[in-house]
This record gives sequence, structure tokens and C-alpha cells, in this order.
Amino acid sequence: MNREIFFETEYADDTLCAADSLLRLVSTGSDEGKRVDVFICENSDLTRSAAVRLIESGEVLLEGASGKLAKNYKLREGDVITVSIPAPEPSDAAPENTPIDVIYEDADIIVVNKAEGMVVHPAPGNPNGTLVNALLYHCEGQLSGIGGVIRPGIVHRIDKDTGGLLVVAKNDEAHLFLAEEIKHHRVERIYHAIARGNFKEDCGTVDAPIGRHPVDRKRMAVIRSDEYKSREAITHWSVLERFGQFTHIECRLETGRTHQIRVHMASIGHSLMGDTVYGGGASPFEHRHKSHICGQCLFAAKLILTHPRTKERMEFSAPLPDNFEKLLTILRADCE
Repeated sequence: MNREIFFETEYADDTLCAADSLLRLVSTGSDEGKRVDVFICENSDLTRSAAVRLIESGEVLLEGASGKLAKNYKLREGDVITVSIPAPEPSDAAPENTPIDVIYEDADIIVVNKAEGMVVHPAPGNPNGTLVNALLYHCEGQLSGIGGVIRPGIVHRIDKDTGGLLVVAKNDEAHLFLAEEIKHHRVERIYHAIARGNFKEDCGTVDAPIGRHPVDRKRMAVIRSDEYKSREAITHWSVLERFGQFTHIECRLETGRTHQIRVHMASIGHSLMGDTVYGGGASPFEHRHKSHICGQCLFAAKLILTHPRTKERMEFSAPLPDNFEKLLTILRADCE
């Protein structure tokens, strides 16, 4: 079965906007006679009731046919079904008095060390307790409006379980400048990670396009086929310490795609410690020391950028989290 997803709008360099998306499904012989609402449910993240609502509102079309499609339409082999999935209606994020680690702040930007486990901006399932909620309180609402009411000031993001440095824009001028800097790869983002396995070389580059996984929309994947939408992705890595079954590495992002380091490292056989999404099951070491592992072992340790007003080149760094350092200490002891 052929399946394509088109996201109409992207935000900055690595964040998908809340925007309409178009899902294109092509039926095969095994789908012959199947109801279209069932077919959509089986081949998307939509529930059957959601599929029915979209059909009834005219958001589901049969290629080559006119008029509204019936929810009980029976498929024929080769039918092309397009599903327009509207963006969720945004809701205002509320200020929340949540402590945040501010590394630097002035009238234009704020650099924060995001804690592991904190979501960057509100989303379904995480309506509050996010970095945006905390920033709105800390900055008294003085954030760029370009990101909208859901993600004010957010120029780039990192995963929930990845801690580390983020720069946030406090006005629209700073936001536009930083977005251009990221787009043209002039913001340096340097991560530390603990990867599974022992790298053969001391350094290298993964140059492989990344797009939405063709089956699991919650995951990303290296996609080299023109059939699916993917974007250039480049990660430079170097070895910091070797521990036999694990390696402490530094990763420099040339681009910034969703889950880029996690996907790239997994693609070369070195998924990150703790990453059950891209790395499969946990190793015996990870089982023994799971109390120190909070998701994937990845941390945004350094950020180098040009200030949007002064044009001064600025460098920020943050120490590795305690649990990350503890894992390194254990690995060093195991190698003695």
C-alpha cells in the first residue's frame, strides 16, 4: 500500500508548525471491498470516528470522482484517497511559575538550559508545565509573537527527554534574525551523547536525508526515496571516550531536523543509550542502571550564535546533567 504525507508548513529549521497536512492513500488488492473509513483508520493515526467526521465534512476525496464521499464507500484496487487533516485550533499558553535555568538574558534573547523531561511548548497531551509556560511567567509575556500563541519566542526546539541549551527570541526582530541564522546553518549546536557500540573511527559525518517514517508517523527515518518527503540532514560526530560497549561522543548539527542525532546514530548502528524508539531493547548495562537513564542519553551542551542586535558572536555552554555524569563515571569504572 502506498502512503504519502505532506506537511504544508515548517517552522524555522526543525519544528513542524501546527498546519494542515494532506494524507494520500492508495489501495491495493487486499483492500478491495473495505469501507473507506476503516481503510483510513488502518493506515493513519486517525481513529475511525475521526475519519468519519472528516469524510462527513468533505475533507476526504476520491481521486477522479466528484462530490462528497460516503463513509461506507467500498474501496476498489488502485483507489487514491486524499485526506485533508486540519491543524488543531491553537489555545493560549498560560504563564506558570516554574523554575528555569537561565544562562543568559537581555532585551532581545534568553538562553535557557532546559531540564530533561520538560516539553518545549504545549501540545496535545502536554497542555501545561512546558518551557513556554515557564518563559511566559519569567519574561512577563515579553516574547516574540511569530511562533503564535502556542510557541511564542520558540525558534528551535529539543526533545522532551533531551536537556540542554535553547535560545528564545523576546521580540519579532530577534526571532526573524535567529530563524535566518538557523536556516543558513550559522547557529552552532553541539551535543554530548552516549552511543551504543564502539565506533571504528575517531570522527565522521552522517549525511542522510530525514523524513517522516512511512508507516509510523510518530517517528522519523532516513528516507532516500523520492516517494516520501525528506530533507537534507547532516551530523558531524567525534569520539570523546570509548568504553567498549558504549562510546561518549560529541555531535555537531549542520542541519536541525526532528530527532536528527537519534535517527542518524541509529542509522549507522550506534543508537543512543536509553533510546527505545530508535534503538530497540535495553542492554544489560542499561537495565542495571536504569535509575540514571531518563530517555535517550543526549544533551545540548553548547550553543554558538550571533546576537541579533549587536551582531556579536556569543558562545554558551552548560554542564552535563548529574545523571549523565554518573553514567560516565560508572562506565569508566567498568573499564578499569
